[in-house]
Order: sequence, then structure tokens, then C-alpha cells
Amino acid sequence: MPYITALSLPNFSALMNALPGAFAQGLIWGIMAVGVYITFRILDIADLTVDGSLCTGGAVCIMMMLSGHNVWVSMLAATLAGMLTGFVTGLFHTFLGIPAILSGILTQLSLWSINLKIMGKSNQAINVDKFDLVVSLRFIKKVAFYKNTLFVVAVFIIVIVGILYWFFGTEMGSSIRATGCNGNMARAQGINTDFNKVLGLMISNGLVALSGALLSQYQGFADINMGRGAIVIGLAAVIIGEAVFGKLFHNFGLKLFGIAIGSIIYYLVYQFIIWLGVDTDLLKLLSALLVAVCLGLPHLKSKYFAKPVKRGGGANA
Repeated sequence: MPYITALSLPNFSALMNALPGAFAQGLIWGIMAVGVYITFRILDIADLTVDGSLCTGGAVCIMMMLSGHNVWVSMLAATLAGMLTGFVTGLFHTFLGIPAILSGILTQLSLWSINLKIMGKSNQAINVDKFDLVVSLRFIKKVAFYKNTLFVVAVFIIVIVGILYWFFGTEMGSSIRATGCNGNMARAQGINTDFNKVLGLMISNGLVALSGALLSQYQGFADINMGRGAIVIGLAAVIIGEAVFGKLFHNFGLKLFGIAIGSIIYYLVYQFIIWLGVDTDLLKLLSALLVAVCLGLPHLKSKYFAKPVKRGGGANA
């Protein structure tokens, strides 16, 4: 028994030491998940641009800082670059009539080359000792609370959710929601649905790029592959957040918080699976299967487990 305990304690200690980092990553990716929620749930569009725009945000932020710009200016530039990627996807979809999912694929594909040109090579590093970063892996422990990555990103999420809650309560925000809910009815009410789709895609990818800017600072580099599979992580966070908090949170703002918490849960489970010794090459497969199961459950439930509807009136009786 003492031998087993001696073996188990270091492993458990390693898990506990890794959890704050997983929590921080979950918060950062939570911003991206909120962006995915805007297109996937509000606009009813599966936007694959995010796999490229996340890297664009990181690349622009890092290169701006390396060229001597302030970190906040760099993050603003990264967000605007992400909005531009959403604008391109929106034009492909609304102006050229390309299906939304294919528009996202085309933009994502083109961003691979653009991101390489932005960085000049496949990877660009930034040193926390030489640059004034907003977040960093080193700011998880033994730093003042106001500099702690967990606190800083949590404040980011609160501010973002507050702004989105206000915006989607305005006339323009409500028109975007109406566009995603029923485009035909929205057009019948005189709403410019094409404009709303483009604007929604811009807001979504702006948030994704902001997440990429924070992620590149946190990990200390921007890499051409950093956005690969981002849509799967975003969808997983959305689905987990809805599954856990769907019946508790009915307010729109609380739903957005639920999505961010869903991202945290995803990364905590991710870290736990790594701790169990599961082959890391299988993690994306497990994520994809999780998303597939969660997306398919409502259909399976309605098809095989729904109670039969009684038909017939009093005459038949």
C-alpha cells in the first residue's frame, strides 16, 4: 500500500499543477467559443473560417509587437484583421452566392498563405522577459492577482459578454438574431439579411482573432498550425455549455457565460485524459466524436425515443 501511494501521489500532484494552466487555456479558448456560438447558433451558419482567423489573430499580434507596437494596439489590430476575414467570408456567401460552409473553407484555405506571409515563416516566438504581455504561461502562479492570466482573461470575458449582451439587445443586434432565426421572415420585415450575415461573421471572427492574440501571448509564440481544429473545440465548448447550463441559463448573457465555462470544462477534461495516459494523437478524434454524438443526440431522441403522438378526434373515438 505505501508503494502504491508513493507512485500515485506524484501523478496526482502533476495533475493538480497542470489544472491552472488548463483553466487558463479554457478561458482563452472560451472567447473563441463565444465567437463560434454567434455564427453557429445565432446566424445558423457553420463557419470554418475560424481555423484560419485564430492563427491570423495570433500572427498579427505577435508581428505587431515584434515590430515595436504596444500590446493593446497589437491586439486591436489582430481583432480588426479577424473581422476582415469574416468580411471576406461574408462577401463570398452573400455577394458571390457561395454556400456558407464552402465560403468559410475558401477563406480558411487562403488564410494559410496569408498567415505565412504575415509571419514570414511558420513560427514566430515572443519573449515575456522582453515584451510587456497581457497574459503569459508564467503569469499563472506567484504573481499579483491583477496580473494573473486567469483574472485578466476572466475580465476580458466579462467585458465581451457585457458588450455582446448590450449589442444584441439593440435594433441592429435583434435584426441579426432575426436573420438567423428566420431569414425569409426577416426579409419580409425589410431587414437586410445579407448585411446582417456579413456583420455577424465579422463579429464572430473578430472574437476568434482576439482569442488567437491572447493565445499566442500565453504560449509565447504564433504558429501556422495553431488554429487547426479550432472549429471542433469551439463546437465542443458550445455543446458542453448548452448541455450543462441549458436548463439553468435562459438569459442571453448567461448563455454566453455558459459557453465560456463549457470551454473550461472541455480543457479540464482534456487535461484529465492526458493525465490518464491516453495517446495524445487520439485527442482530436475523441473531440470530434464528442461533437458528433452531442449534435446527433437530439435527432436520435426525436426519432427513436419520442412518445408517439395520439391522433384522431371525437368522431373516430
